[in-house]
Amino acid sequence: MKKAILMLAMALISVSLMAQNRLSGTVRDAETGETLPGANIILEGSGTGSISDPSGRFEFRNINSGTYTVMVSFVGYQTLKRSVGIVGDTEADFQLEKAILSTEEIIVSATRAGTTTPTTFKTISKEELRKNNLGQDLPFLLNYTPSVVTHSDAGAGVGYTGLRIRGSDQTRINVTVNGIPMNDAESHGVFWVNMPDFASSVENIQIQRGVGTSTNGAATFGASINIQTDTKREEAYAEVDNSFGSFNTQRHTIKAGTGLLNDRWAVDARLSQITSDGYIDRAFSDLRSYFVSGGYYGDNHLFKVNIFSGTEQTYQAWNGVPENLLETNRTYNSYTYENETDNYQQDNYQFIYAGKLGQNWKANAALHYTYGRGYYEQFRPNDRLVRNYGFQPIVIGDQIIERTDIIRRRWLDNHFYGGVFSLNYVSDNGKLDAVIGGGANRYDGDHYGEVIWMRYAGPNDIRDRYYDNIAIKDDRNIYLKATYEAIDNFYVFADLQVRQIDYTFEGINNDLRDISGAQNYNFFNPKFGLSYEGGAGRTWYASYAVANREPVRRDFTDSPIIEVPRPENLQNIEAGIRTKHLNFQYGANLYYMKYNDQLILTGQLNDVGANIRENVDNSYRAGIELDGAVLLSPKWTLGGNIALSRNKIAEFTEFIDDYAAEVFQQETFTYTDTDIAFSPNVVGSAMIDFRPVKGLEISLLSKYVDSQYLDNTQNENRKLDAFFTNDLRFIYKLSPRFVKEMEFTLLINNIFNEMYEPNGYTFSYFNPTATGGRELVTENFYYPMAGTNFMAGVSLRF
Repeated sequence: MKKAILMLAMALISVSLMAQNRLSGTVRDAETGETLPGANIILEGSGTGSISDPSGRFEFRNINSGTYTVMVSFVGYQTLKRSVGIVGDTEADFQLEKAILSTEEIIVSATRAGTTTPTTFKTISKEELRKNNLGQDLPFLLNYTPSVVTHSDAGAGVGYTGLRIRGSDQTRINVTVNGIPMNDAESHGVFWVNMPDFASSVENIQIQRGVGTSTNGAATFGASINIQTDTKREEAYAEVDNSFGSFNTQRHTIKAGTGLLNDRWAVDARLSQITSDGYIDRAFSDLRSYFVSGGYYGDNHLFKVNIFSGTEQTYQAWNGVPENLLETNRTYNSYTYENETDNYQQDNYQFIYAGKLGQNWKANAALHYTYGRGYYEQFRPNDRLVRNYGFQPIVIGDQIIERTDIIRRRWLDNHFYGGVFSLNYVSDNGKLDAVIGGGANRYDGDHYGEVIWMRYAGPNDIRDRYYDNIAIKDDRNIYLKATYEAIDNFYVFADLQVRQIDYTFEGINNDLRDISGAQNYNFFNPKFGLSYEGGAGRTWYASYAVANREPVRRDFTDSPIIEVPRPENLQNIEAGIRTKHLNFQYGANLYYMKYNDQLILTGQLNDVGANIRENVDNSYRAGIELDGAVLLSPKWTLGGNIALSRNKIAEFTEFIDDYAAEVFQQETFTYTDTDIAFSPNVVGSAMIDFRPVKGLEISLLSKYVDSQYLDNTQNENRKLDAFFTNDLRFIYKLSPRFVKEMEFTLLINNIFNEMYEPNGYTFSYFNPTATGGRELVTENFYYPMAGTNFMAGVSLRF
């Protein structure tokens, strides 16, 4: 009995000792010694993994004694595998070598800025995106990056959302996914609502502010957003993410991947659903999406297919809230018809090759196809039959009906397809890095409208198209860019792009005008710059770049073809410094963006009463941007950014409708040196991260946006007030035995219940008065954001 008890006690002690085994260490850059936060550490064969914290530290607890192969990986570095014997408390540090460009990085490298590129940029990692990814659209995950202002029609960050960078709206921001253009060829916008939960399939994002480097698609006329989708994972995995929050917002995501099969093949997939009632009345969203990727990963060649799709139904909140209701009914929605919805599906197909061709050459080529189709439905009370639809009056007995209630659908059915390529050469001594690239894309779009119901039926059949027009747009570009190390650590950069656009359209527009016509453009976009790599991780840079941009669809359809506005021209100067060294990093830059012929709304009308945009000769944006982060201790990180700017139009003329005149007319007013609309002079963010115990991170995220005007008159009665919001985020990670990692997230948005509106619109007109005079009436409409609200999520990773 004594022996049995002794043996049992020894067994218990042995088990206890095994449970107390611990592996910890630090991941560093082998050359500089800088710690690498966010590195992935895997104990092969154990099913457990970890991620290095902001100080580069990692830890595994309760490990059985033995020898393990530890695999450490980090973006931009060579993956390291090493055998480590673990008995008791074991310390093992890992130093990673910078990687020669991997085949997957080649996919986006041609359109991205590198460490020596003389332009202003910021790269956001998967880990940074994941922290806030609880269901809100991608713009809101970028809210705390420099010079960014976000907005949401529904007021909760789900549905129709957008962002501005340096005051430039979504139509002036180039967006690519794996180097493939995503901007709509006609409006130049990106509709994030068609890409719900896309951030869950993103590896990293680079935002270039200003003109940036040459890319594919729409002109980079204020900034560019370059997205790389998920890269391969070495081991099989599965993830389940569920979020719940205010306004009945829910997000459900399932992801899985095979890891490398036979060291060559990998398949990854994601399925997502996001629903929300919205902050604004009836502004619900029902969003569904999937992402599937499969690839062959050879030693020097990669073949990859990405298929992703988004389907959305959103209740319209496009009209905004009238100014007189902001205090009493901030959630007001003028639409009440139950099916006043937007319905759209967008399918994307990408066929990608990337490879290394010998010692000096790398190549990337991709074919793509996007199919989009959908409509928005509207109830139109007492609508005009002849004027708005071209329908003859309805005769019932001796009654002639010229107006009636109508339900209509306006459709868009389009195809976008083409190819992009790049060929990269690096000299043997590494001093010359040159890329030739470009692309050719075609857009084929059909716009048409149907009346699906009339209170009084006429001779028109259901689905009869009361307008129908098609557009074909060919967009071709080729660029040559090179960086040359002229002397030690001093680099010269040049980037030359030629872009050609052929745009034809024909048919009847929704205002019943024939808009048939064609336009052709040829643009030359040169860029030059210098950079110098100093000590302690510093890079100094300066550049000059030119961008040219064609008008958008509405500029053609709303204006007679003989009066189409001129293309816009931007000349951009950037100069700054960026530093990453040990436990801190910072950046500072000056910019000047000079516009010629910038297109703006002035109030002028076309022959059927629609607003048209006009060129203004001279306008500019100038400012300074500062951003940085410092690891104060293993428990505290402080970061932030601020942008100070002036955004001016030298002179423009405003047109105001005069309904007090005997015959309708427009009166003009000329303004000089006024602020550009939606361009705040100050935008800043601050982030404080606190890690009191292992696995727990508490963050305070603050955002300040200065006042901004709704139009270009700098009228104090037509503006958005400044706002200062604060969000509080809790993240807790643990590794129970039944999963690799479990993560709980609580995000409390707008903790001080700030009432603010980041977006809106305005219009003015003269009305007659009782005394025979006239009065100026200005109507402002706003898109309010929600007060205090929350999102909570749980993630399981296997």
